Amino acid sequence: MSVKTFAAIDVGSYELSMKIFELSGKKTMREIDSMKRRLDLGSGTYATGKISADKMDELCRTLKEFSAIMESYQVDGYRAYATSAVRETSNSTIVLDQIAQRTGLKVDILSNSEQRFLDYKSIASKGESFRRIIEEKTAILDIGGGSIQISLFDNDTLVSTQNLRLGVLRVQEVVNHLNAGPGHMEQLVDEMVTAQLSAYKKLYLKDREIQNIIIVDDYLSPWAVRRAGEKDEDVMLGAQEFEEFVDLLRTGNTIGLARTLGVAEEKVPLVFISAILTRRIAQIMGAARIWAPGVTLCDGIAYEYGESIKMFREEHDFEQDIVACAMEIGKRYMGSRKRAETLETITTTIFDSMKKVHGLGKRERLYLRLAAILHDCGKYISLVNIGETSYDIIMATEIIGLSHREREIVASVVRFNHSPFVYYEQSMDYKSLDQETYLIVAKLTAILRLAASMDRSHKQKLKGLKALLRDNELFLSADTMEDITLETGFFASRAEFFQEVFSVTPVLKQHKQF
Repeated sequence: MSVKTFAAIDVGSYELSMKIFELSGKKTMREIDSMKRRLDLGSGTYATGKISADKMDELCRTLKEFSAIMESYQVDGYRAYATSAVRETSNSTIVLDQIAQRTGLKVDILSNSEQRFLDYKSIASKGESFRRIIEEKTAILDIGGGSIQISLFDNDTLVSTQNLRLGVLRVQEVVNHLNAGPGHMEQLVDEMVTAQLSAYKKLYLKDREIQNIIIVDDYLSPWAVRRAGEKDEDVMLGAQEFEEFVDLLRTGNTIGLARTLGVAEEKVPLVFISAILTRRIAQIMGAARIWAPGVTLCDGIAYEYGESIKMFREEHDFEQDIVACAMEIGKRYMGSRKRAETLETITTTIFDSMKKVHGLGKRERLYLRLAAILHDCGKYISLVNIGETSYDIIMATEIIGLSHREREIVASVVRFNHSPFVYYEQSMDYKSLDQETYLIVAKLTAILRLAASMDRSHKQKLKGLKALLRDNELFLSADTMEDITLETGFFASRAEFFQEVFSVTPVLKQHKQF
């Protein structure tokens, strides 16, 4: 049986953590060691935009310790990720280079949506417990140092996700700035949460009643792990039980609470803030149960590694969650679902038939699906500048599971579907994308343009589309009794760019069924 040893490192806002896992072919992921070092990077970053020299020294010193521990375990692989504390620095490139030079470790920065997606996967590592709970109306409350992410699920489907700048460290900074005492702190935090969630409730929650809340954080999770070990079961609390827990945090002394929670004394106020945030959100949502699975980002990092080396087979369709998120965005901006589904079908049919030519993979196919779904979301703002407004909407809207670069690929494909294609060599406006990425944009744009021309009337005239690549021609045949003069005309105009990109001539054939 194949066994892999893997290290997951989280350079967080408040502490550095590393977990060592043993992964086996039986789809088991066993934690064999865990270590944490307190290092408050977030407070300085959120206040000044920089990590101070002494914090940088301590960061590198700790990461060198982690590196030595990894060597002692002879790990087969590792992944190290930094979150908002490094992400929000004004000199993150320099910070990462310093880490690499001084520790030998490669640390990557997670975008917020990537971080939350890995946290989401960390819950999925709980297996049947996760699958059972998201069959009901459930909210995942992912509480970080800089922000919180609320993701809503209904019947095993992600229906919305939204980020709020209500992270524990950020809230603590505000409370400290106002010189609030312990008694006043709870009221201030409650008011801050209520103010932001009132708008969230109107836009996303509406009349939806949430039954369960799942907590992912570095504050309540250590307590959850400890309590689960004592009771030999997952920590699932009713609203009243959670209120009693908050009361314990409110009235207990710091030393006793630190022992009960299994955290350092200085972390107790942060646990209290996290609990107040959770309680208020649960009240607003009307949630009856709160589940703390005790997982952290490191668990999600390891779970994804297991997927990447084919040791774990996905039982939950995470890609479909990304698509569902895009569908929800399209719905919010009044897009036609039928039109989006038609374009998605046509684009993927063309993509799949061109595998030998375009050289793209599964991930690029996902970008194309998302571009098809969001192809005209900008109409909500302007019927004239659809490409530009669609680009702005996509870039300003988080799609869970996509990095900033990936979101820009999708946004650029949508933009060029409506406006003249700007070649890489012609403009500095798109230099944020490297040449290889820009080629992906060009290829996906060519496919989306051709697909859009085949439903130019928005009437879904072409049924049962089939695609066949033969030599340097792509034959696209469909059944229809309707007049497709409009589609044929636009197809011819879009075929030129398709041929330029792939050196393949598309040919549209109509089969009339009597």
